[in-house]
Amino acid sequence: MNKDNKAQYIEDLAAELTQANIFYLADTADLSVETINQLRRRCFQQGITLRVVKNTLLAKAMDRVEGRNYDNLASVLSGPTAIIFSEVGNAPAKLIKEFRKKNDKPVLKGAYIEEAIFIGDNQLDALEAIKSREELIGDIIGLLQSPAKNVISGLTGGGSKIAGILKTLGERA
Repeated sequence: MNKDNKAQYIEDLAAELTQANIFYLADTADLSVETINQLRRRCFQQGITLRVVKNTLLAKAMDRVEGRNYDNLASVLSGPTAIIFSEVGNAPAKLIKEFRKKNDKPVLKGAYIEEAIFIGDNQLDALEAIKSREELIGDIIGLLQSPAKNVISGLTGGGSKIAGILKTLGERA
């Protein structure tokens, strides 16, 4: 790769990082070609993009992105690195955990999710537990509906209780 190609690659990668609010950095070393192709296929099926990058070029691209601080992520750039872009915060974590049921890798190096940085493979469970936008909206709607359901059931159930009490008191007298 000559100097002009590297400069263009860095610019393209910086543009991708600017647009992406979610990406993971993973170590895919020692995976066979067949295994890495299976991983790419699973990524493609779930709308996730996986790309192997050179650490020095990725570090330069991170430096060019304005308004974001990737300093902590730059510290994990050693050895082979794959960058995984996604629209859903927990989708790559779920994919990695599922894929590792049969393979030792990929190992999570770090992740950037909506301005939060996660470092290390031990963060995989926390990343998997992050709820997607749709799940959060569903939870909020459920919480908003809950008080209304309680009031309605209280009013409808309470009317028959009051009538029953009054009838019993009337029969005693």
